[in-house]
Amino acid sequence: MYKAVITDLDGTLLNSKHEISDYSKKIIKKIIDKGIKFIIATGRHHKDAMCFKEQLGADSFLISANGSVVHDYKNNPVINNTIPENYAEYFLNLDLEEEIMQNVYTFDKWYVNVDVPEVNEFHKESGFAPNVVELRKIRKDNISKFAYICRDSRVLDELEAKLKKDKDIADKIDITASLDVCLEIMGKGVSKGKAISQILEKEGISLEETIAFGDGLNDKEMLELVGKGLIMGNASEKLKEALPNNEVIGTSDEDSEAKYLEKIFL
Repeated sequence: MYKAVITDLDGTLLNSKHEISDYSKKIIKKIIDKGIKFIIATGRHHKDAMCFKEQLGADSFLISANGSVVHDYKNNPVINNTIPENYAEYFLNLDLEEEIMQNVYTFDKWYVNVDVPEVNEFHKESGFAPNVVELRKIRKDNISKFAYICRDSRVLDELEAKLKKDKDIADKIDITASLDVCLEIMGKGVSKGKAISQILEKEGISLEETIAFGDGLNDKEMLELVGKGLIMGNASEKLKEALPNNEVIGTSDEDSEAKYLEKIFL
């Protein structure tokens, strides 16, 4: 029997309205009451994701910013991986196509170069909103993650190829496309998978005793590592192609994670 459940949020536990359904809340509460560890692992900022941990009553760790930041049971930070200042400065001064929305996470703040109302819809539950600023002027010593969002995935594909072609950048920075329309930058070696490995070791739970759910390429490492890694039906095709042997379940709008958990635990 599995002792821990790891879940992504957007496109996985959250439906297309960016909410946890009442059904999912009920099933997860029952699982937590059985003593199963329930851990959120998200690309969101911890101040954004904390509201979902509270909604679930999840008395466990919270992994945010793709593993850059981890909070413990009492919501105290135990990991805070930042991007080295010289690389942070490189990305803050990077020339980008006009249609790209640039996001910067520091430990306390979320900064953007332009306000995009539809992006804010993702964060209505938490009320955590970005600050629109001139990004080149912000501090460079406390940045957890950069995220580039663009409706045209080809623009981000070109940006990703350009960054990976620079050997210095590729050797020192981790680059992942969490979605086709979102490219994310973290410090080298930072991932949800690494954070999960560190947490489970502290908890005395093996990776084989863990089940995980995800939908984006930023979930790839954790879905590979755990005993059972489930891919959502609405997941990125790139993720499905990267993990052809992983089981694909239904969509987030069908409460497929909760249904799967109900079947195996309850």
